[in-house]
Amino acid sequence: MLNALGQKVRHHATYELALHDGRILRTRISRPVDRTTYGASLWGAILKDQLEVTVDEFWACVNDGSLPDRGIPEVPQNALPLELVILLTRTAKIPEEAVAAMTKEEAVKAMKDFWTASTADPKQP
Repeated sequence: MLNALGQKVRHHATYELALHDGRILRTRISRPVDRTTYGASLWGAILKDQLEVTVDEFWACVNDGSLPDRGIPEVPQNALPLELVILLTRTAKIPEEAVAAMTKEEAVKAMKDFWTASTADPKQP
């Protein structure tokens, strides 16, 4: 990190964590001149305001590697594969809203129906 004069800052270290929702958690660890330790209130403020964890979550992460919940979106069990969604919306020209409402089985059937209709003999009525 650089200071206002463009020189490297040596009195503290800054750590950043980009979250999936676009927020960036930032904490700065200062090095006290007299090498004293931090008080409980400062430590609590760092955990709550900068790291956004509880004491238990912090120590579980440090000791066990258990990451705190940071809002990582879970993929639904029945989510459609992206390639299938692209085929349905771009190739078969099915509106996104209709595709979003489909189950995987319905989506596969819709694509099969499209391909079957596309390969039918155009000369037959």
